[in-house]
Order: sequence, then structure tokens, then C-alpha cells
Amino acid sequence: MRIFRGSFTQQEPMPEEAVAAAASVLRSGRLHRYNLTAGESSEAALLETEFAAWQGRKFCLALTSGGQAMQIALRAAGVRPGHQVLTNAFTLAPVPGAIHATGAQAILVETDANLRIDLEDLKAKAENSTAGILLLTKMRGHVPDMTKTMSVAEAAGLTVIEDCAHTMGAKWCGKRSGNFGLAGCFSTQTYKHLNSGEGGLLVSDDAEFMARATILSGSYMFFDRHGAAPGGGDFAAARYEMANMSARMDNLRAAILRPQLPQLEANIGRWNDRYAALAASLATSPHITLPVRGMGESMVGSSLQFRLPDAGAAASRRIIDRAAANGVEIKWFGDPVPRGFTSTHHSWRYLGGSDLPRTDAILAHLFDIRLPLTFSIADCRMIGKILCDVIAAEMGKAGNADLSDSQDSGDGNPVPA
Repeated sequence: MRIFRGSFTQQEPMPEEAVAAAASVLRSGRLHRYNLTAGESSEAALLETEFAAWQGRKFCLALTSGGQAMQIALRAAGVRPGHQVLTNAFTLAPVPGAIHATGAQAILVETDANLRIDLEDLKAKAENSTAGILLLTKMRGHVPDMTKTMSVAEAAGLTVIEDCAHTMGAKWCGKRSGNFGLAGCFSTQTYKHLNSGEGGLLVSDDAEFMARATILSGSYMFFDRHGAAPGGGDFAAARYEMANMSARMDNLRAAILRPQLPQLEANIGRWNDRYAALAASLATSPHITLPVRGMGESMVGSSLQFRLPDAGAAASRRIIDRAAANGVEIKWFGDPVPRGFTSTHHSWRYLGGSDLPRTDAILAHLFDIRLPLTFSIADCRMIGKILCDVIAAEMGKAGNADLSDSQDSGDGNPVPA
């Protein structure tokens, strides 16, 4: 009997340099980013400088979360209550949540079969709405054709803010995700590519935009203590016009993040090796459909998605249970009950409801699996083999004429090796 014993939520330990840096901050007692002695740079300011240089943007702002990075970006870009903002239908709750928090209305755009924004629906909804902003999600690390996406946005008069929570280090035609629009928003939550438990980073080349964002973050007019901020003159209007949203990153989290940044490029390669091993294994199944990556995309494969087009709801639930019995944790976006990180637009009732038939048809058969770096390549191959066996056993049931909700539940027993 093949049983996987690894944990899908176990991250690698912090580098020893991060542990030492955190201990140093704790001993100093100066956790607040503006609590400095004369001539001293805070850990948060140093992180901003280093991340801006790594990302290739002029300015960077360290924040409490990726969600706050998006909300502050929207506000700094001029979004006000009653405005409309376009965003992907296939995304996670913090994205429409950030729009809703500004008082704006989220207009959800369909997804395509490869889990990217549907550009035809984007065109149509841009024409039929008053939206001036596209909050573009690269959900689960799937980067759309950014050349075409930016062309559509420009033609429609849309300002693009990129949600790069799942694409830190990903590229399109050699250009980093987060460097196409007005701003890029990143997360450093535990399951992202840098880990501080919670945290966010906002980048841009627009000085006036970043001045507004810095005041919004709660700078208390200490904007000269930031590592990658605009000059003092750019704050002339923003300091009087922007509210204080108290969304600053503290020095402890920044100290943990800084030593991880030099390791990120190597870790991207490690994630992609694991993704390739699992994808190769899953590709042997005639029941599984994997997303097709764009020719210009350089991905970060920290999770993998696959579809089972012929599985109904009952079969999908049995596959999840059978996989779990064999130690493999998968999530299903077709589940009508929101669970963990897989809620869908049907669960965001505060939006008022959206008619999204193409997205619904895709999500009904879409599964998700996390790939922490604590897994080995052999682990990923084993996970793929277990999933193929589980799916084959379920889809190959005698008759198999109806895999809908009307079928009886399976027994959930492990599949023999």
C-alpha cells in the first residue's frame, strides 16, 4: 500500500542568518520601523532597498500583508467609493476583499482554460463598465500573455495593478511579474516565496503614486526613513491628502525576510524542479488535464493545478477522500463550501453575485496541490503516482456511465501500490 508521509503545510526552517537577525532585533527592542537612533537604517528600510533592486523597480514599500498592498495600491491609484474595478474571477478572497475595502465595486472577468484572465471578456467588461483600474491576478502562478494583456488594458484606458502574490520571481518574456503595470503587489505570507508569516511589498516606478502609498501605509511623516521611497518633494500634496491606514511592516518581519531574498533565485529553480516532476507523473494519466503554459512564461511552480473534465461532484469528493487516505492533500475549487484557500466567487456574497459560466465550468473540475520545498523530487513523483492510481480507480469504476452527484459515495480506502 503506497502512503505518502510528508506534510503539505510544512515549510523549510528560516535560514540561520534570519534567526540571528530576528534575535538581534528582539534584543534591541526597536521593532517599530521608525524607532531609530541617529544615522541608523531600519530593517524595513533595508528590505525596501534590497527588494526594489532585486525586482528592478525604483520604489518599494514594506507592508503588513499582500492584501494591504493591494488595498493601498488601489487607494493611491485614485480608487474611491462607488468606483468599479475589474479583476479576475479566478482569484482568492483577499483580492475582491481589497476592492471592497475601498468602497469600490469588483467586476469579475472570466478565466480561460489555462487559468488566466480571459482577454475577450476583459475587453467586453471594460467597454460596458466605468472601471479605470484592472487589478490583475496571476492566480496560483499562472502568468497571462502580458504583451497582449497590457495592449488590451491600454486600448481600454485601464491602469493595471498586478497582484503578484503567487508570482514573485516569475517573468514574461524576461520581464519580472510586477513590472508591467503602475504597481506590483507581493505577499510574504507563509505559503508564498518569501516567508515572514504575514507581510507584503508594493513596488512602482511612479513617484507620486508611491508617495501617496507611503502616507497611506502610516508613515507619520517619517517618509525620509524609507529605503526606496520618492524624494521629499513628491510628498508635498500626499502628506495632507492621504489617510493613515496603519499598515507598516515591522523590523522583526523585515529582518526575517532579508536573508531569504538572496536565496530566492535558487529556490525558484527548486520549486520548478518539483513542479516538473509532479507534472510529468500526472501527464501519464488519460483523465488529467494540465494547464498549458505560455511560450513567454518563466514560472515559479510552488503549486500545481490540474483538471478532471470527466469527474462529477461526487467522484471529485471521493478522489479527495481517497487521496487523503493515501497521505496526499488536494483542494477542489468546485466545492460549493469554501475551504481554506479555495473559496470562489460564489462565496463572496458581499459582491452581489456574478454570472460567470466559463469560469464556473473550469472551476467545477479544478484541483490544487501545494508543493513546499520540504518535498524531494522523489516525493513529488510518488505524489503523482498516488494521484494517478486514485483517479484511475475512481474513473475506472464498472459502468462509469455517471460520475455525477447521484452516485453512491466511495469507501475512501487507500489504493494498493
